[in-house]
Amino acid sequence: MEKKILIKPVISEKAEKLSQKLPRYTFLVNKDANKIEIQKAFEKFYGVNVKDVNTLVNPGKKKSRSTKRKVSVGVKPSYKKAVITLNEGESINIYGEI
Repeated sequence: MEKKILIKPVISEKAEKLSQKLPRYTFLVNKDANKIEIQKAFEKFYGVNVKDVNTLVNPGKKKSRSTKRKVSVGVKPSYKKAVITLNEGESINIYGEI
């Protein structure tokens, strides 16, 4: 069974500034995927040439909230992001036909 590598694009102010200034796009990816697998999956899915892939792992954060009876403590899951740089003159349409 093939694992899903690209999960979803990150749509935030910082990611939008990167994609407008340079051909860089930010995606949430599978934590087990390496840079080569991410590059191949992105090129296959979008049909563009990838120049560079940078990855970062955000660790899970502890969250707590107070209720009337007790303090509930939990952990938000960790995730991996990839910042993908395309070759000059190439771009993708993340939003599609909205």
